[in-house]
Amino acid sequence: MAVTQVVENGQLVESASESSVKKASKSGLDKDAFLKLLVAQMKYQDPLEPTSNTEFIAQYATFSQVEQMQNMAMTMELTRASGMVGKLVEIQTTDKNGDAHVFQGVVEYVTYENNKAYVSIDGSLYSVDDVHAVIDETYQIAYELAKSFINAIDRLPSLSNLTIADREAVESLQEGFNKMTAYQQGYISEEYINKLQKYVQRMAELVEMAGGDKEDGDGEGDKTEGTGDGEGDKIEGTEGAGGSTEGGSGTTGAGSGGA
Repeated sequence: MAVTQVVENGQLVESASESSVKKASKSGLDKDAFLKLLVAQMKYQDPLEPTSNTEFIAQYATFSQVEQMQNMAMTMELTRASGMVGKLVEIQTTDKNGDAHVFQGVVEYVTYENNKAYVSIDGSLYSVDDVHAVIDETYQIAYELAKSFINAIDRLPSLSNLTIADREAVESLQEGFNKMTAYQQGYISEEYINKLQKYVQRMAELVEMAGGDKEDGDGEGDKTEGTGDGEGDKIEGTEGAGGSTEGGSGTTGAGSGGA
């Protein structure tokens, strides 16, 4: 069985995989250990008070029962481990320093050595006993969506500092939440759902305020245009006055010619 050894600062560091494998190899006595004890008892018994045949038969019967139970347990363990292939699992193991290691990974294959089942994750072996949970894909997707949603809400500015520039972020969050299934939305706390509603409401107010300012600007433009037209009419009226003056001059000239 291959176990990866990590080296840091010139010293061997026990990896989570190695800790898991070592712990599994040390767990309990197997049928071989029971048989060795039985043989040792026969070898070193008191010759003056030897163990009776009946007692040996009883011990052998006990050994047979232990063997059958252990074989059954090994079969069940292998069956359980084989069902994890291709699934996302969570591993919890403790190193020799007592530090806990928790991580997730997809089981690549299952191997069976020394009466123990091991799962392979990212090329490293872990005891099946250290598999804390088998994670459903639907649950994992819902969990990741909820986690991303909460992080996105936390990255938004406070309501008092919210500006129209945050409109796209707020609308994206609202759209993403609306596209979630009821099951996925169930992983988001009521607190963050209420936060989203407050952000959406505040953004609607900001958009409405921005739209009102724009309308006011258009009104000012109309007023300016109207002023321009008024001035234009006034100018045309001035030209008309000039025309009357010219006409008056012509009349005066004609009179002078008659004289």
